[in-house]
Amino acid sequence: MSENFLATLNESQQKASQHIDGPLLILAGAGSGKTKTITTRLAYLISIGIDPSSILTLTFTNKSAKEMRERAFSLIDPNLINTPPLLCTFHKFGLLFLKLHMQVLDRKNNFIIIDTDDKKRILRSIDKEITTALMANEISKYKNSILTPAEVKETAQLKLYTQIADIYEKYEAYLLKNNLVDFDDLLLLPYKIMEKNKELAKEVSAKYQYIMVDEYQDTNELQYKLLRVLCCTHNNLCVVGDDDQSIYGWRGATIKNILNFTEHFKDTVVIKLEENYRSTDTILNHANQLIEHNRNRLGKNLRGTRHKGDSVKLYESHDENEETRKLVDDIKKLLLAGECASDIAILFRVNALSRSLEEGFNKAGLPYKLVGGMKFYERAEIKDLIAYFRILTNPTDNFSFKRIVNKPKRGIGKTTIDKLDARSIQDKKPIFKLIDELSPEELIVLVGKKNSRTLKVFIASVLDLKDVLEKSKIGFLDAFEEIFDYRSSYDNAPDGIDRQANIDEFSGFIRDYFMQNPHLNLEDFLNEISLESEQDKLFNEAVSMMSIHASKGLEYKHLFVIGLEEGFFPLIGDGSNLEEERRLGYVAFTRAMDTLTLSFVHSRFYKGKRAMLTKSRFLSESGLIKGSLKIERRSDFIKGDIVTHKIFGMGRVEKSNKVGKEYKLTINFGGSKRDILSSFVEKK
Repeated sequence: MSENFLATLNESQQKASQHIDGPLLILAGAGSGKTKTITTRLAYLISIGIDPSSILTLTFTNKSAKEMRERAFSLIDPNLINTPPLLCTFHKFGLLFLKLHMQVLDRKNNFIIIDTDDKKRILRSIDKEITTALMANEISKYKNSILTPAEVKETAQLKLYTQIADIYEKYEAYLLKNNLVDFDDLLLLPYKIMEKNKELAKEVSAKYQYIMVDEYQDTNELQYKLLRVLCCTHNNLCVVGDDDQSIYGWRGATIKNILNFTEHFKDTVVIKLEENYRSTDTILNHANQLIEHNRNRLGKNLRGTRHKGDSVKLYESHDENEETRKLVDDIKKLLLAGECASDIAILFRVNALSRSLEEGFNKAGLPYKLVGGMKFYERAEIKDLIAYFRILTNPTDNFSFKRIVNKPKRGIGKTTIDKLDARSIQDKKPIFKLIDELSPEELIVLVGKKNSRTLKVFIASVLDLKDVLEKSKIGFLDAFEEIFDYRSSYDNAPDGIDRQANIDEFSGFIRDYFMQNPHLNLEDFLNEISLESEQDKLFNEAVSMMSIHASKGLEYKHLFVIGLEEGFFPLIGDGSNLEEERRLGYVAFTRAMDTLTLSFVHSRFYKGKRAMLTKSRFLSESGLIKGSLKIERRSDFIKGDIVTHKIFGMGRVEKSNKVGKEYKLTINFGGSKRDILSSFVEKK
């Protein structure tokens, strides 16, 4: 039975599928059939008589779990599966575990799981000053790093984070009192339970004798520690992943889990899946060249199984409008040649870049859909700005007024807005006019002293901005931020960088609109974008537009990647990591099956102004252009490097200090640490 389904695998896939005992790292390159391999291994284990109920397979999404279950079960004789193996997400496993063992923490198992909105409501009830998204994000980060409120307080260096630690403590007390658990608790509490009760940990570990994990490069510290506990009675852990596709560092994933797997689990067998079934040789060649510039990687080289394919196209444009025109022309030709729109995609590193694409596609009448994100004019921060500008052109717009009167936060809550709304209806006046005309004393009676003053200042600010707009359409954009401080209100938000990029894109777009149409006004601009938004339709067949992050796991016959400029891709600054940016480039290239087109411009809106840009270093590093950027193969030594010494053998660098022309290294040779000069060792 096993030979039948193993026959469809290549040599490396077969070897991985037939591995039974001991730790196994399947290093699966893009498009190398990792899902096929892991599901075949699951089927193989069952086919040779291993009890299905002793196998645990963990994934990151329900969709992946469902696909794996269907594919694995299709390979096996149903009679072999008395009790199906547990194949689910990490969080589903945590839920099942807590239902059985919550009493270890002296809690009842009839707990309720709260969602993100519930979590934010609870946090808002505890503290109304700090941004709710920031509180939620930080507390999630603490839980996934297994930090208690007390530990956070000890390490907090800023007053803000000391405050968040206090909120974290109150939040945890609230959850405990009401027997609630949040999403992060589904991982944290099982770990705490098994840490507290070693016998239970051994019992659970003995139950699940064979554990498999998909997308291991995306695991965080908590997931790694949970796996260590689950393997406390055996070492039968098989993980599948690709260090070159580790792109979620910003949300807590740590690439060290996969890079150090062979150290974490002794006697690991490493099998590399390097045969790619998706892309042409040409595309793979450029992807391989790009990722070779990363130092923190285990190393593999994708080999094509198809054909050489067309050369990768490189578009050079003056600005984003010319870039969009070229893409639109190319895509029209593809559609006329009979290609399906659903086989075509455009990727970008920064979400704000979709604005010019959307505008160009709307004008050309080409169907498109934004995957994993909102259309530009539907994004909350853009709708807020549009509402502000509508108030400037039409103060009678109550809907827009209510949207932005507390953005950024001014302490104007729902109760106050309801009172203003009721009075507006009673007096038959728009809210804006009502506040402006009521005396301070009358307004205090209606909404209270503090809110009265806030509202009067707000109205005065809008009127001041209106005066600026009448004098200078360009000047009013600068004055807007100065008066309302809207952009900077996202400074500490978890997704603040992305939102600010959208705000900058929108501001730059308006600025350019006025410069090109000096005879038109703000109302004309608002009417134009309203019409554009109304023209959006849902198509069954549509070109996909998405961020590179959203594209992971997908593939398209014809792929376009835009924005290959320094500062946009790679994104530089704002906490970005160049090696992770390069991995994003590798992910982007390897989504393409038949054709790949890369695009860069000389000029693009940046932070609300047009900026001159330089082409991305990734174009040189991938071998697409020569000479524009000097590529340096780094010869320095950093912590984590694997090195070999003639006598002491293989070791890992723990410290590295520059001494003259070389480095003084502290190297751990299998537990024995030695200080050695770099000229006496070679990098592995």
